[in-house]
Amino acid sequence: MFSYDELQKYNETDIRIYKYIVSNFEKIQYITIRELAEELQVSTSTILRFCNKNEFTGYGEFKEALKKELLLRKSIPPSEDLQELSDFFERANSNAFEEKLSAAVQMLRNADMTIFIGMGSSGTLAKYGARYFSNLGHFAVGLEDALYPIDFFQWKNTVVLAISESGETSRLMEAIHQFKQKNCKILSITNSSFSTLAKLSDWNFSYHLKPQRINGGYNGTTQVPVLFVMEALAKRI
Repeated sequence: MFSYDELQKYNETDIRIYKYIVSNFEKIQYITIRELAEELQVSTSTILRFCNKNEFTGYGEFKEALKKELLLRKSIPPSEDLQELSDFFERANSNAFEEKLSAAVQMLRNADMTIFIGMGSSGTLAKYGARYFSNLGHFAVGLEDALYPIDFFQWKNTVVLAISESGETSRLMEAIHQFKQKNCKILSITNSSFSTLAKLSDWNFSYHLKPQRINGGYNGTTQVPVLFVMEALAKRI
């Protein structure tokens, strides 16, 4: 309903109105232009200008278009992958999610060093996680190489955050075993809480999405939850 070209023409007030509308699609159906203006602390003429900018002659026509858009959205079921992510974020928007993160946050706060580790695509995510933590002022190192010579270093007060969709990568398990021998705290993000990595960890977050294997067995499972959890942890430290 709101095209990219239209959005480019919005000023700061228009953006505020737009954000409110897309977050309250159903509510808009039952409120008057005056009530909407009061809710947004703008004048009714500002609302009318917003409607005109979107090529509607008035608020009534605008509301009718919103109603049709809402009916259209309800008539089109979300694709399977979007539904899966929607379900995940619905679960994440809860006190239980915050409680789950709190134990990991406490360990990360107390650590002198944080190491992200993974292999393959999970290794790329480990590098991203380390960089994101560092961007927020929490220095971290990302390892894509599970054969890194861990035994030659003294890891004092170190937290390791391991990433693995399967939680069963043998080389990663060997690295985790070495880190545990160095008394490192092990955090992990996996797809299954029943995986070996999850069981070896001091803290584990499992997102439980449908595994996907493509192109002869390559992992095509979405990694969006991994990114979300890493960023959530970084913001809460």
